[in-house]
Amino acid sequence: MTELASQRCEACRADAPRVSDQELGELMHLIPDWQPLVVNGELQLRREFVFRNFKEGLAFTNRLGELAEAEFHHPAILLEWGKVTVSWWTHKIGGLHRNDFIMAARTDGLMK
Repeated sequence: MTELASQRCEACRADAPRVSDQELGELMHLIPDWQPLVVNGELQLRREFVFRNFKEGLAFTNRLGELAEAEFHHPAILLEWGKVTVSWWTHKIGGLHRNDFIMAARTDGLMK
């Protein structure tokens, strides 16, 4: 488990700070397979995971759902045949919080 993945998420309030541009650059180095992108004016993290079939993607989606419920922090998940697209961002603040990077790193860990 990476250092980032071993960290705990903190409860997030509507007035919690978004990651700064400097923090974004530093944190992206820790999750290099993820892409930051703006969707509907909100910065998000997105990654596509590839699987041999729908059943493997569904199993991954279920593991991710359990992880999200455990932290009460939920991503957008698109399950398709052979791939799962995951997007993390903090809805309350309309952008990225450190929690999103922690959860992205933990999501990567589900593939191991």
